[in-house]
Amino acid sequence: MTYIPKPIDIAHIQLSEDISELTELLAKNTHDVWAAQRMKEGWTYGPKRDDSKKEHPCLVEYEELPEQEKEYDRLTAINAIKTIAALGFHIERTDK
Repeated sequence: MTYIPKPIDIAHIQLSEDISELTELLAKNTHDVWAAQRMKEGWTYGPKRDDSKKEHPCLVEYEELPEQEKEYDRLTAINAIKTIAALGFHIERTDK
């Protein structure tokens, strides 16, 4: 059996400017979830990635990440938000 990925088409989805705050919050949470899982598995901070020592340079606060790493998490968040929209759901902030 051959697996053929069939991602939902999100190319046509445009996000409004006000969604940028949500994007950043989701990106930070994405990093925190990843970091928590790594730490649970015994990983610690190290200046460079070393799988044998379970050290990773990104085991720091989101704000301390290099911009390239933050952008990776932002893209994950943006793709999730666009997928939600493509599936017909609407995200609305209720506390403002």
